[in-house]
This record gives sequence, structure tokens and C-alpha cells, in this order.
Amino acid sequence: MKIKGTCRRCGREFFVEQVLENGGLCPWDGKPFQVDYAAVLVDALRDAEVAGNTLENALEIVADVEPEFVLDEHSVLDEIRGHLERLERTYGRQRA
Repeated sequence: MKIKGTCRRCGREFFVEQVLENGGLCPWDGKPFQVDYAAVLVDALRDAEVAGNTLENALEIVADVEPEFVLDEHSVLDEIRGHLERLERTYGRQRA
């Protein structure tokens, strides 16, 4: 899974992998995405990429074995959507 984001300062898109490679800095303007908690941010982004890959791979295997059930999409995605929406709301407030 390639997680993509947008810098609030320069407005350019980036992949989390680029932020990890740059130690928490925007790959375009070179400024930190979080001054006080850069290490925490980098660790959390790394964890999100790994977890996303793990989830994606596991669901692919589940689908490949064609079980006699379906998974409830909301049970998998709602909490994740909630965190993403929270980030978006924060972004909207900071732009205003």
C-alpha cells in the first residue's frame, strides 16, 4: 500500500515513503511536518504503511480462498475513515 498525502504548506502531494526517507521533512519544501514530534510522526507513518500492507495482503488472501462469507466493510474501514476525516478537518481549519 502506498499512502499518499498533501503538504499543507506547499500543496504538493507526496508518498509516505518520501517522508520516511527524509526523516519527517516535506520532500518538496524541506520543512518538518511536525517540529516537536518528528520522530513520533515518522514512526507512526512507518507503522501505518506496514499495517496497511499487512491488511491489504491478508484481505487478498481471504478473497483468494473464496470463503462462504463476506466481511462488513464498515467494520474494517469506519475507524480508519474517522481518523482520516479528523486529519482533513484539521487541514481545513488551518487553511481558513
